[in-house]
Amino acid sequence: MPYGVTRTTLRGMTNIPPPAEELRILDHELRQLDARRAQLLARRSWLLGVLRSAKTPAPAWGPASPPAQAPAVWSAPAPHPRRPEATAPGVQNVLLVLGGVLLTVAAIAFTLVSWGHLGIAGRAAVLGAVTFAALAAPVPLLRRGLRSTAESVAGLGLVLTVLDAYALHEVALPEADGTGYAAAATALLAVLWAAYGRSLGALRLPLPAATVTAQLPLLLWVVAADAGHHTITAALLVTAAFDTVVALSVSVRSVRVVAAVGAYGTGAWGLLAAGWLSWEATGPSAAARAAALLALAAAIALGAAWRAPTAQAAPGLSLTGGLITVAAAGGVLRSVLPDVWTVPGYLLCGVALSAVRGTWLPESVRRGLRWSSAGVQALAVAWALPLVTVVLAGPVGWAERVWSGAPSDARDAVTVSTPWPPNTETAPLVLAAVAAVLALTFQGGPHRSAALSGALGLAWAAVLVLPATLELPYPAALLAQGVVTAATLTTAAYSRHAHPTDDGTARPTEPPAPTSTRPSPITLTALGLALLTSLHLVALSLTAEAATLAVLGSLTALFGAFAVRQKHEIRTVSAAASLAYATALACAAGASLDWQPHHIALLVLLVPATAALLAARLKDATPTLSVEITGAVAALVAIDLAFMEPPMLALVLALCGVIAAGTAVRPDRRRVGYAAAALFVLATWVRLASWEVGSPEAYTLPVTVPALVVGFVRRRRDPETSSWTAYGPGLSVTLLPSLLAAWGDLDWPRPLLLGAAALLVTLVGARQRLQALLVLGGGTLTLVALHELAPYIAQAMGAVPRWAPPALAGLLLLTLGATYEQRLRDARRVREVLGRMR
Repeated sequence: MPYGVTRTTLRGMTNIPPPAEELRILDHELRQLDARRAQLLARRSWLLGVLRSAKTPAPAWGPASPPAQAPAVWSAPAPHPRRPEATAPGVQNVLLVLGGVLLTVAAIAFTLVSWGHLGIAGRAAVLGAVTFAALAAPVPLLRRGLRSTAESVAGLGLVLTVLDAYALHEVALPEADGTGYAAAATALLAVLWAAYGRSLGALRLPLPAATVTAQLPLLLWVVAADAGHHTITAALLVTAAFDTVVALSVSVRSVRVVAAVGAYGTGAWGLLAAGWLSWEATGPSAAARAAALLALAAAIALGAAWRAPTAQAAPGLSLTGGLITVAAAGGVLRSVLPDVWTVPGYLLCGVALSAVRGTWLPESVRRGLRWSSAGVQALAVAWALPLVTVVLAGPVGWAERVWSGAPSDARDAVTVSTPWPPNTETAPLVLAAVAAVLALTFQGGPHRSAALSGALGLAWAAVLVLPATLELPYPAALLAQGVVTAATLTTAAYSRHAHPTDDGTARPTEPPAPTSTRPSPITLTALGLALLTSLHLVALSLTAEAATLAVLGSLTALFGAFAVRQKHEIRTVSAAASLAYATALACAAGASLDWQPHHIALLVLLVPATAALLAARLKDATPTLSVEITGAVAALVAIDLAFMEPPMLALVLALCGVIAAGTAVRPDRRRVGYAAAALFVLATWVRLASWEVGSPEAYTLPVTVPALVVGFVRRRRDPETSSWTAYGPGLSVTLLPSLLAAWGDLDWPRPLLLGAAALLVTLVGARQRLQALLVLGGGTLTLVALHELAPYIAQAMGAVPRWAPPALAGLLLLTLGATYEQRLRDARRVREVLGRMR
């Protein structure tokens, strides 16, 4: 080797094969070139023959004949050597691996079987000679460029060193402890293999093998010493630390990969063991020892992330390190605090991690620590959510026992159907702490609104569960929830005036322009929380009559006041909520007075009447629509309450029709007039049914008369309106049901009156040339006449012979056939006359 050429330079250079191998490669390439040259020469000869035959002149005494074309037949290609299926280096590697495996098997068999046939000197000589030869052989092989062969022989030498260690224990140190001897042997082998690999830098196997062996000494040593769980865990973590240092400091890629795998494997086992020890710790001493192990694991993860901040795994390592740090510190606090303070202790440690913002740590490390802090806070909130669910959903059970008596305290009020979760008395503190962290962390930037909305929701949840947690008296709990409702409504009302400035902070500004109608996230969150709190308050108040009336009245007034003073979305939601609670208040007041449901319906009708009056005074379209929808729902509630009493139901329907007719007076609500007419008709029908009236005319005439009046007015305003549109529905409502009743009626007054009415309609249609009146009246008159003549026709048919009907039918067909064209002209004339009518 020339001086000045370093070992690193040699590794980066291309390996030159030995002369014999290079000569074989050159001969193979020359044979391929010769075969290709022979193929090209054969093709050239054929092309020359084709060209010569094309230039040969034709004979003078005969006609010119086309030149004879040589058949387009390729000459047989020259033999092409078959491509080998395996490359020479691949064959070489297979042979070397097989040879190494066979030698290793032979060495193992010799050590285990034939070892006892030799004396001590013979054994030492054989082992030393074979091992030395196997380890020394790669040196000349590398000089000759036989690297693969050197790798195989070196692998055999490494295996022989393991056999030497085993043989030494069996012969010289049989009394030594097997586990302890294995620990010392693996440590010595790891050092020797590493030194051997460093001295022969061209070999790739010894250094990774030394790294793999280095995973065992410390763990075997503590197992041999009968150490406890803490010591074994410490050994795993120290091994992981060693692997981490090797992976971050060694430049050999194979060593880095092996060390990284070892670091993750031993580190994961050590971390799980340390976490289990921390969770099972029953006193401060045991918790401190487990915390020390967890701190070592956290130091390994954070050190790796800090040393390689640009690596892809850096944020994940720092996240893991942060969570381990929280587990370590929280475990110590858990051992000295009551069980109820376990989650707040861990939360305190997690919040402390957020202090890394703005420090000198690399950005990837800080980001991972922030994520770990956020993860701990999210877990703490998830732990408190079951209590929030119990407090919210628990009072719904009072719906099955309304006004059965007020409970003693707030906790009894929310646990009527669900039990209280154990050790959750610190949940309000956890929720409030996370809300404060959110509000203080995001004091600016694009995520400020979302963070403030989340903080508002968490603070609301903390206040919501506080009365039940402190077991406050029942009236105090109602008062607290009422204050929360008012506070969230106030927040929704005034949060829309806070807009972010250029630097991300928020400051009070002027109200937004009228075109900016999109509510802020804080406004929507506060509105939703206000409605949810009010529903929770109503459920809580169902325990006592006075509480229900007081809560419903207060909520009606509260939401009504905000609907009057605010605008846009606040007014929309508040007005609808106020009317809804007013409906509930009316029902509760009627029940308190021991009224029957159909009497309560009249009291409930005050709500849709008030809604109609308010809708007429509102200027904005959205609040108006919400008020009208709420009033319509209240009217449906009143109808449902009066459904079992037909006389009262008729009155309620009529009053609803009056309210709808009053709404239809407004120009933008003309279509409500149809609903008003339908309500009036339904009220009339229900009243007639309650009087046990069975005549269909009593039900149809109240519809026909207004319909005909409306049709008459419409035709006067728009003469082009069709008679079917103006008078068709009104006439059909009366004529068709009366006709069906007349056909089943055996008396004469109804057919006579119906026929007279149909005749009058027909005459008016003929006089005014109205198609609908003429067709409907004439058709009804004809059917009534047939109904009256039906008995006589049946009597006559009984006296007529059986051959008479077929004869009459045949005569009719002959007559129609003879005058077919005249009948067509008559039918066309009738159609034209009807077509000219309207």
